[in-house]
Amino acid sequence: MFDKRYYYLIKIQYLGYRFHGWQKQPDVKTVHLMIDRTLKYIFQDIRFKTLGAGRTDAMVSANEAALELFIYNEPILDFESFLDEFNHNLPQDIRALTIEEVDKTFNIIQDSKLKEYHYVFSEGQKNHPFCAPILTTILEPLNVDLMKQGAKLFEGSHNFKTYCYRATDKGEYFRTIEISEIIDNTIYTANFFPEKSYVFKVIGKGFMRNQIRLMFGCLIKLGRGDITLDYIEQTLKQESTEVMDYIAPASGLILHAVDFQ
Repeated sequence: MFDKRYYYLIKIQYLGYRFHGWQKQPDVKTVHLMIDRTLKYIFQDIRFKTLGAGRTDAMVSANEAALELFIYNEPILDFESFLDEFNHNLPQDIRALTIEEVDKTFNIIQDSKLKEYHYVFSEGQKNHPFCAPILTTILEPLNVDLMKQGAKLFEGSHNFKTYCYRATDKGEYFRTIEISEIIDNTIYTANFFPEKSYVFKVIGKGFMRNQIRLMFGCLIKLGRGDITLDYIEQTLKQESTEVMDYIAPASGLILHAVDFQ
């Protein structure tokens, strides 16, 4: 019997603090695992498959992530009712935002998309423990103005091999970053947040393993006075063999938005 497939794009958000990342792994709780478990409960005997737009590491959160849902033979007829039931059964730290039908030519992995990541941080003080899931505390004072200059150096097309975890000589490390900047944090707020915090904002089409955390680790070293702006410029050159030795903590990183072009 011929199976008819129906295709849907679902936007979700989640707090990653208690998850071991997006991708399913043996014996640990991941975001993808909990989503598929919930869908299996909702759909019962209806066959389905899900694919994510990308992987996030353990403890990384998402304000807006995307997944593609394939359903066999039984279409979703009422999107509002589906979202209500989906959210009712999802864990409290995962929420479905929207659902739309797409055609079979849509490919969530290969289709061109822009990803916007935010790294939320403060410096120079100890923060309320409730900040820990989404804001990284750098205890020592940092030269944030210098870090803002350093962040702009990442914009454009460069060799980002230095900022790829365990890079090899066989990979393709040339990437283009549309926006790289440090701004005052007015996006994520709570009454227990520090009076002053910042967001390292990065937008691009594709990122390598731990790339943004390694980039921000570099900026932390810059803010401490351990390296210079010239050092960052040198690491982005084609001939660079430098290996970045500091990965910023995962819990400050948030996938803010995914925009399919």
